[in-house]
Amino acid sequence: MPDHPDPSRLSRRSLLGATGLAGLAAHLPAWAQAGAPQTFTHPFANGERRLVAYPEKRPLIVLSSRPPQLETPFEVFNDGPITPNDAFFVRYHNAGIPTSIDADTHQIKIFGNAVAKPFALSMAELKTGFRPVEITAVNQCSGNGRGLFNPRVTGGQLANGAMGNARWLGVPLKDVLARAELKNTARQVTFNGLDEALFGGGDFVKALDIAHAMDGEVMLAWQMNGADIPFLNGYPVKLIVPGYYGTYWVKHLSEIEVIDSVFDGFWMKPAYRVPDNDCACIEPGTTPAATRPIARFNVRSFITSVADGARLPAGAPLAVKGIAFDGGQGIREVAFSTDGGASWRAATLGADLGRYSFREFRFGFTPAPGQHDLRVRAWNRSGQSQPMEALWQPAGYMRNVVESVRISAV
Repeated sequence: MPDHPDPSRLSRRSLLGATGLAGLAAHLPAWAQAGAPQTFTHPFANGERRLVAYPEKRPLIVLSSRPPQLETPFEVFNDGPITPNDAFFVRYHNAGIPTSIDADTHQIKIFGNAVAKPFALSMAELKTGFRPVEITAVNQCSGNGRGLFNPRVTGGQLANGAMGNARWLGVPLKDVLARAELKNTARQVTFNGLDEALFGGGDFVKALDIAHAMDGEVMLAWQMNGADIPFLNGYPVKLIVPGYYGTYWVKHLSEIEVIDSVFDGFWMKPAYRVPDNDCACIEPGTTPAATRPIARFNVRSFITSVADGARLPAGAPLAVKGIAFDGGQGIREVAFSTDGGASWRAATLGADLGRYSFREFRFGFTPAPGQHDLRVRAWNRSGQSQPMEALWQPAGYMRNVVESVRISAV
């Protein structure tokens, strides 16, 4: 048997069944490579990265290999509003990730001091015992774009590829919780997966208020874009929290606990907190007076068809594409500027795939010779938009500034 298994031959059931957890810890950086490593450079300091093909994945941008943090190359988002499974970003917090999961025996335990009837749910029971639903929703890392903050902040230095949009099939969490018969004392629901903390930080457990957990949109999904969820994205079952940052989207879900108090584990407090004010921002060098758990996305929009720094032929019509999204109100309009924000016109919106999905847009532009600063700005149905100047916070979360794409027409 070869020392480093061929990633294309690894199944979802056993990501690295031949070597187990210890083998993964020893060999992950080596066996993940498919041929000679490619390189990529982000437009910020120390932005040099490798592109590596992990199991079930095309070459993605590697921020770290233990735990795996893989960023989607930005050009993928120009291929359509649905992000392919093999291009979807990966974010783990703990180095102890599972390497072998048998979906036939995997169970989700539902328990807690605020349920009357605790029980365990197999994958077969999850798929057959409830009415399935499908939702198209963006999953976005809280730190998407962190590497672009100025002044620089600590944490994983990501560009804008830590996001993706998929069709998720599963069952509403409220239907599962109903079977446990919640008590009137129920206040929050916590969620735990199979990954383990090896180097501090504690077990990765997240919490939602009971009203949010029972809203009918939070779901337990086993399918992504018509196929099993890839192992590194949470196989065999993943918590889907539409409109909320990916920190809540627990992978390899194994425990759901309903409690009569507010959970204050590390990954809710002090981690993943934002300034408790209207903009979730502060001035660099200051400290927030109070914080709150990060929650819904703000409004974002990106040009996807033209890269910053591109050189294009002057006088040739240019069809510009992009995507916009928010935390669940849905995108109402997108405006574009070809002069750095001095003037704006309406872009044409693409198909509406749902209020949690990417919304494509298009506009035409014929560049005259010289430099051009292209920008787009989106509004959701509540009238919320994007700031023209970047907001700042010490954790580097929730970046949503109007981005500039500077091109040269020659």
